Amino acid sequence: MAGERRTRGRLSSLDLLPEEAQDDLLWAMAQLNKRARSQADILFELNDRLEVKGIDEISRSAFNRKSTSLKARSLQLEERSHIYAGIAERLTPEEVGKSDLVLGEFLKILIDQLLSGGDLDSKNAMELARAYKETIVAQRHSAEHQKKAEERAQSRLNKAIDAAEGLVAKGEKPDGLAVIKKIREEVYGIFEE
Repeated sequence: MAGERRTRGRLSSLDLLPEEAQDDLLWAMAQLNKRARSQADILFELNDRLEVKGIDEISRSAFNRKSTSLKARSLQLEERSHIYAGIAERLTPEEVGKSDLVLGEFLKILIDQLLSGGDLDSKNAMELARAYKETIVAQRHSAEHQKKAEERAQSRLNKAIDAAEGLVAKGEKPDGLAVIKKIREEVYGIFEE
């Protein structure tokens, strides 16, 4: 039923670890992420660390569930980073801002995942659609802003070229420093005394 509210479920022995064991848990999760040691070896050392602190050991099943969950999240993050890298390669300064496009693609992926997992109710769908619409509007504004900025830069550059050409009379050797000074004044607004 779409209106049912999910609960957090039963807490595992990892969730119930006291505050003084959190650094050990973080160490174990980091070791799992490195993928250099076996899960059994990491659990054995984690339980040794907990025993020194007088804390009950973690069961193999609870640690395995946590490891599986961590692996799934790690794969999602890796997949997203590959998607972002692929998108970023195709972007050029003439197109929309990177962050707007990446956000739009991220929202599409999120909507697909939520639809396939059945975790999307009508309110969430509406909020995601609104967020996606706002992202599209931001992309359009970003592209318009980029185009206007390029037009302003081109106009200043043309003005500077015209001003520099006025300094160079035909048949005379141009004064390079004077030309550079004029370009700085016209393009960048830098006036030297």
